[in-house]
Amino acid sequence: MSEKKFRICIYTILFILVIVFFTKDFNLFSDFYKNIKQVKNPNQLDVLVNKNYQLQEDYMPSDLEEVHVEFAFEHKYLRKEAKNAFEEMAQQAKKDGYQIILVSAYRSYSYQNELYQHYVKTSGKNYADRCSARPGHSEHQTGLALDIMGENGDYNLFEDTKEFQWMRKHAYQYGFILRYPKDGYDITGFKYEPWHYRYVGKDLASYLTKNNMTLDEYYFKKYGK
Repeated sequence: MSEKKFRICIYTILFILVIVFFTKDFNLFSDFYKNIKQVKNPNQLDVLVNKNYQLQEDYMPSDLEEVHVEFAFEHKYLRKEAKNAFEEMAQQAKKDGYQIILVSAYRSYSYQNELYQHYVKTSGKNYADRCSARPGHSEHQTGLALDIMGENGDYNLFEDTKEFQWMRKHAYQYGFILRYPKDGYDITGFKYEPWHYRYVGKDLASYLTKNNMTLDEYYFKKYGK
């Protein structure tokens, strides 16, 4: 092989490696945000809202209730059943010596749109699509999703807390699942979020936890894509 051809091969390999490095976190050939379907069962506890299932802009749960300020920042709302389950869970955690605080719960379509556009403007569209749902595609609009923090006061560092370990053992007992697990991006479309939990009811939460299954996988198994 001539020196010129050798250099071309080296540059080609380096170019490919650079492309792989900068796109490794993005599933460029995924079906995310393609063939989007409207959610038909927004009030069901096992409702799937993700990058391919979208809620109507005007959807708002009719049974939202404010979570007690003892366990949440002010004016955080969840659907009644999820709210009662969360307060029961947070109360038990407190008795066990842990502090679980709700920092984000129900979000309207318009609020999610503002949040998503903020990420786009500050960090770019690719980052926004990994870390924030587009409006209508956020579980928070269902009133069944919550972001929590522990005693360190930083939900981004929730995995480092003893509360996270408590949640790993007990969340399913109260009907909650870790919604976006580690190494689950290709399935859920979202990076690992140890602070984000979803209420699905005790029976389904137990089933998903014991079978190490995401809500997306369960939905596709039960209903098909």
